[in-house]
Amino acid sequence: MPRKEKDEKDEPLVTVGRRPDQFHIDDSDTLYMIGAEVGAHFKLTRGLLYRKYPGLWRKQATPDEKKKIEAQGIISAQSMNNLTLVKVSEIEDILEGLEDKYKVDLTKATLESVKRSDHRDETPTTRRTRGSMAKPQGWVPQSVPATQSHHLDAVPTATAVSRSRFMTKRVRSSPIINDIDELAMQEAAELAEYLVPIRLDVDLEGHRLRDTITWNKHEKNLTPEQFSEILVDDLEVPGTFVPVIANIIRTQVEGYDADTKALIEDSDHRVIIKLNIHVGNTSLNDQFEWDISCPDNSPEQFARTLCQELGLGGEFISAISYSIRGQLGWHIKTMAFTEAPKPLESCLRTGNLDKWAPSIENLTDQEMEKKIRDQDRNARRMRRLANMN
Repeated sequence: MPRKEKDEKDEPLVTVGRRPDQFHIDDSDTLYMIGAEVGAHFKLTRGLLYRKYPGLWRKQATPDEKKKIEAQGIISAQSMNNLTLVKVSEIEDILEGLEDKYKVDLTKATLESVKRSDHRDETPTTRRTRGSMAKPQGWVPQSVPATQSHHLDAVPTATAVSRSRFMTKRVRSSPIINDIDELAMQEAAELAEYLVPIRLDVDLEGHRLRDTITWNKHEKNLTPEQFSEILVDDLEVPGTFVPVIANIIRTQVEGYDADTKALIEDSDHRVIIKLNIHVGNTSLNDQFEWDISCPDNSPEQFARTLCQELGLGGEFISAISYSIRGQLGWHIKTMAFTEAPKPLESCLRTGNLDKWAPSIENLTDQEMEKKIRDQDRNARRMRRLANMN
C-alpha cells in the first residue's frame, strides 16, 4: 500500500533549542520575535510555520525597526533580506495548546491562493497609454513547447548566490532534511532516479532569475515549493518568486518525456548533442554524437569527465548535464521525423575535426553580454518561426 502523506496540521508540535529572544520595537507593551527563529525552534523551517499557522500575525520589519533590534543585541538584523516579525503572545498561545485559532483549511487556502495567482496572470500583458505601449503588467507563466525546443537554446550564466556586502553574519533557517524520517528516506532511496532538465528564466519585480537544474521526477521528500524557498533564500530575491518557480518546475516535469525503453533493442541510435554554455566570463562550445539507445550512457558522468579534462569548474557540470538531458528529450520526441544516422564505420573521425572539438573562450563582460543578447534574440526569432509553421 502506498504510504500515506503526512498532514502538516496533524503533526505534534516539537521544539528544539533555546527559546527565541523577544524584544520591543516601539513604545507599546507588545513583544515580538523573529519569525525565522520561531520556525527553527518549532522545526517548521522554510515557511512551514506560516503554512501551518496562516492565521499568525506577522509583518516585515522596516529598516528603522531593524536598527532597533540590532541595537538591543538580538542579531545582526541588517544581514537579513526579509526580516519577518511575529507577536510573542500568539507564540505563547501555540505553546500552551491554543493553536487551532491560528489554523485554517490548508487545502482551501491553497486553492484561493492559486485562484488569485491565476487572476493576476490573466492581466493583459500590453496596454496602450497615451499612444505608447505600456510595460507588461504582472507575470506571464512560462509555457513548455510540445517539442521542448527551449532546451536547445544556449545555457546562460546562472544567477549568483547573493552575499552580504556589509554584514558577515546571516541568519538562516535549518535544513529541512532534518525533518524527514528514516523510513521516508529509505523508501525514496529505493525509487529509480528519473532526472528532468529544468530551465528557470523569470523576470519579476525588477529581478531577473536564470538557472538550469535537473529535478528527480520521483522525488518524494522535497517539494518544488520547498526547493523554491531555499533557492529564493540563497539568491535573496523577493518571496513572490516562490510560487512562480514551483509552478515552472511542476509544468516542465509534467511535460517532459524521455522514455527510451523502446530503443534499447536498437543497435545504433546516435544523435548530435551541441553544447553552448556560459558560466561567468567563460564560454564552452562543443558537439558530439550520443547513442540514446545505450542505457549505460550517463550525462552526469560525461559532464564530470569533460570538466575534469578541460579544467572547468563545478558549475559547468550541472549546466552540461542539463543541456544533454534537455536535448535528448527533444531528440526522442522528434525521432519519428528525423532520418536514421549513417552507419558508423570507425570510432575515429578523419574530417571536419574542428567542428567536433571543444572550444573555450574567455570573454570580457561586454563581449559576454553581447554574445548572450545575440543568442537570446536568435532564439526568440527561431521560436516565432516555429510557431508560424
